[in-house]
Amino acid sequence: MLSELCQELRNWFDRGQPRIYGAFTISNGKITDSDFINKIQTNQYFRIVGSVFNDGVYKYTEELNLEDEIFVGAIWLMAVPKAVIELATEIKAWVDQYGDAINSPFSSESFGGYSYTKRGGGNDSSDASSWQSVFASKLNMWRKI
Repeated sequence: MLSELCQELRNWFDRGQPRIYGAFTISNGKITDSDFINKIQTNQYFRIVGSVFNDGVYKYTEELNLEDEIFVGAIWLMAVPKAVIELATEIKAWVDQYGDAINSPFSSESFGGYSYTKRGGGNDSSDASSWQSVFASKLNMWRKI
């Protein structure tokens, strides 16, 4: 969810953090580039750009298990605020609960005495058309134009 959130915000929280460009090898699920390894800290987030299999945001841990490949691209180290990580967790929980109904192609349905209409535009989760609209007020403080 953090990749989608950063994309929506147009904010990768990379200000002041190194961007490493070049050819990278991912072997046994780990990035082997020494420049990357020397700059990243355990539990720090980073973004992979230009990969066939691994584009996105990841947390650097022992459990990191990327798809093996060789690619030419970039790795951006990130300094994601704790509040944004908590917001991503909150959004994921909301999407897990309401995502199927929101993503349904039906705005209303009726069968056997039961009817349902999906409304849109409000701030209440039953009135939501997307996680972006439900969390708009919380997202705006982190958004880059």
